[in-house]
Amino acid sequence: MNRMFIANLLVVAFIVPAAAQDDLSGRYVVSIVWGDGTLYDVLQLEQKGDNLSGTYRGNPLEGTRHGEVIDLTSHNKQGDGDTMHLIAKGHVLTGTDTPFDGSGHIKQPPVLAVTAVLAASPPSAGQTREFVPTQFYHAFSATTKPAMTIMPGDTVHTTTVDAGGTDANGIQRAFGGNPETGPFFVQGAMPGDTLAVHVIRLRLNRDWAISDDYLDGRSVDPSLAVTQKDTGKTIFWHLDLDGGMASAEKPDTHLRDYRVPLRPMLGCVATAAAAAFPPPNSGDSGSFGGNMDFNEIRADATVYLPIRAPGALLYVGDGHAAMGDGELNGNGLETSMDVTFRVELIPRRRTPSPRVENADRIMALGYEGSVDDSLKIATSNMANWLTSDYKLNPSEVAQILGTASQIRITEVADRNAGVAIIIDFDRLKGLAAGQ
Repeated sequence: MNRMFIANLLVVAFIVPAAAQDDLSGRYVVSIVWGDGTLYDVLQLEQKGDNLSGTYRGNPLEGTRHGEVIDLTSHNKQGDGDTMHLIAKGHVLTGTDTPFDGSGHIKQPPVLAVTAVLAASPPSAGQTREFVPTQFYHAFSATTKPAMTIMPGDTVHTTTVDAGGTDANGIQRAFGGNPETGPFFVQGAMPGDTLAVHVIRLRLNRDWAISDDYLDGRSVDPSLAVTQKDTGKTIFWHLDLDGGMASAEKPDTHLRDYRVPLRPMLGCVATAAAAAFPPPNSGDSGSFGGNMDFNEIRADATVYLPIRAPGALLYVGDGHAAMGDGELNGNGLETSMDVTFRVELIPRRRTPSPRVENADRIMALGYEGSVDDSLKIATSNMANWLTSDYKLNPSEVAQILGTASQIRITEVADRNAGVAIIIDFDRLKGLAAGQ
């Protein structure tokens, strides 16, 4: 069922007019059947006469075309590559992919079934779209039927429920566990591209939130854990939407005058993971984004995410009225929210892990099982960013990181910890971006 849906989706989403069927030049989304799953990649072709050139899986290729029969070979510097034998029916190419290693030996599995469909250039967009969700999802899946198809440049206004599944009117709309709004199919988005999600506005749509009064086990040592033995109750918070402050509805004695500034944020922003793997649940985080719980994902921030499935399939959810670094309580001030965002595509740009940018700084994120490993991913992510956008060499990257980086622990409450490497734009003024 899922494979049939994906195949139909590819044909519908990427179909092109029948005008230019003689020339196979263009960019194709490739679905690769592997066991009971499907992987996606990109094939770039340029045809001159019967000769073909381009790239496949990021590697250069060459080949020939004889009528409908196409033979292609690609390889990297180490000699690993693929041999493809395809039949062209218009701009739909079907056939086999035989991977080989640097010694010329065929890899396992020896033959993969592939289908490549030409991606049409998306028409100009810029519409404002209204989406009222009726169903919410608990996994960042590439096989979920899209809730709405949008164009790059479109602005979407929608709503989210809170982490427990309750909406703006206090009605339970879904089971708890960060129910997600979406997914949004972005026309023209392909594996190997980057999706930019511009968060335009986050508006709290009710005057209450919930939290807890315990500390997550990852953040406490044994002596502190003993003092926490009687905690774990739910705390209800009043949100003063006009005054911009939150306060506990039934505070303990010492917190009667405690107020928290409202700083609405999205805990979850994600693109679908590759369809060949089990979809991560809506409490998880990783290179796809997900339950990042980074309190800088606020209005006027841009989130950059890798695309690993046609259409990207964007999910949003888990709104917080406010949250401290690390989500030490296991949650923020959990509430429902009105969300307005705009999407853009950055073609042929591979983003290794989520990135966030606002008017003041760039922020490279890393999510892994330990804070140490998350730091390594975030550092590599930022180094890659400085290399690609500012053309810095490794020595220059190290000097910038050593003198300008700020490090924040974004998340410790879930399976993966999160770390952000942050650099203020003021520290980058002396660099010529892209030169």
